[in-house]
Amino acid sequence: MSGIAPRSETPVTGKASLVEYLESGCKPESDWLIGTEHEKFAYNLKDFQPLAYDGAVGIRALLAGLTRFGWQPIEEHGNPIALSKPDGSFISLEPAGQVELSGAPVANLHQTCDEVMGHLQQIKAIARDLGIGFIGLGYSPKWRNSDMPWMPKGRYKIMREYMPKKGKLGLEMMQSTCTVQVNLDFDSESTMVRMFRIGLALQPVAVALWANSPFKEGKPTGYLSYRSHVWTDTDPDRCGMLPFVFEDGFGFERYVDYMLDVPMYFVYRDGAYIDASGQSFRDFMAGKLPALPGERPMMDDWADHLSTAFPEVRLKKFLEMRGADGGPWNRLCALSAFWVGLLYDAAARDDAWEMIKDWSFEELRALRDDVPRLALNTPFRGRILKDVAIETLEISHKGLRNRARLDRVGMDETHFLRPLFQIAQSGLTPAEELLAAYEGRWNRTVDPIYREYAY
Repeated sequence: MSGIAPRSETPVTGKASLVEYLESGCKPESDWLIGTEHEKFAYNLKDFQPLAYDGAVGIRALLAGLTRFGWQPIEEHGNPIALSKPDGSFISLEPAGQVELSGAPVANLHQTCDEVMGHLQQIKAIARDLGIGFIGLGYSPKWRNSDMPWMPKGRYKIMREYMPKKGKLGLEMMQSTCTVQVNLDFDSESTMVRMFRIGLALQPVAVALWANSPFKEGKPTGYLSYRSHVWTDTDPDRCGMLPFVFEDGFGFERYVDYMLDVPMYFVYRDGAYIDASGQSFRDFMAGKLPALPGERPMMDDWADHLSTAFPEVRLKKFLEMRGADGGPWNRLCALSAFWVGLLYDAAARDDAWEMIKDWSFEELRALRDDVPRLALNTPFRGRILKDVAIETLEISHKGLRNRARLDRVGMDETHFLRPLFQIAQSGLTPAEELLAAYEGRWNRTVDPIYREYAY
């Protein structure tokens, strides 16, 4: 496979080595970086159809075009399925051809936004030649899930067959959703725990502020973030709010215990994905995995397994904040700003903790259940979530101001929060803006969304 580093030959020597793997992510605060990932739907400009992999106006042609900008192809069985650069950035494909940029880790939000803008300029340059458009939404607004294509990636074939065994909406999650997330560092186990708890507690605020998926098959769903609702019936073994994170004693080892209880999807060997769906990583460690009898895992197998859990916040060697719908470019930069402001400044992190530390898990569960439908109007502790969102944004603003990371003209990072303050103070989410257009000037059709909201 061109463009992929050799697989590690480091063996898993026991549970302690799995804990050490997570712990090895700790780094001094001065070395903390920001990694932003965002997905978008690609479609044919002529009829708004999602792109198949092959064809003159297809995903393969798009990937081939992007190589003119120095991207190197990553192939699976002769099919380009991703692109990479030496700086650690990747362009990859979600199951139905949603195009994802996994940005290189950078030191500040100005670099994040430059990276997002550079990526959009590149893909739009290729798209103009091919007749392709892109849109940032949380859920595909027009097409049935059965209309969506499948990309030729082995892990997706395994997931496609397994998902319906665990939940009703797993295939919709794979084929019809798009997200934006930010990956953040920590310097110690205790800092990781504090960040994880704040991240989980405030993930519903992110769902509300970024709510941008009110349509399914051309009609309103009754949800402002239908994408967020989809995750509630995808796979209970690997999704959700993780109550144990708020329990005494939580740390790297407890997360390892959780992941050892998450059923596997696959094992990657010699360029192929071997179906191990529903099997146990504990059995793998004991040499008793049915898919590979007698074989024991390498650390890369553990890294792969960590990527197959989908909680609202996910731990690898860094923390992933995973609650937001996809959106326009300024809200991509804003997501990183939101979480960096809350979690990368010690004073802001303390303020965020003071705000959420006495929230019960029952309150958080109820909030998580109601936010996809009600967003900023969700009742919470005698207020509505709009009020909590404004308070949260003020803390994040403080954190970004304290960081004092300036761009070339002397602006700090706080301006990236501006679109979020506009949403929170107005109480009008992006989804409600879309619904107003649908009921008004669009005459109850979603087709104009592909023109008015395209990148």
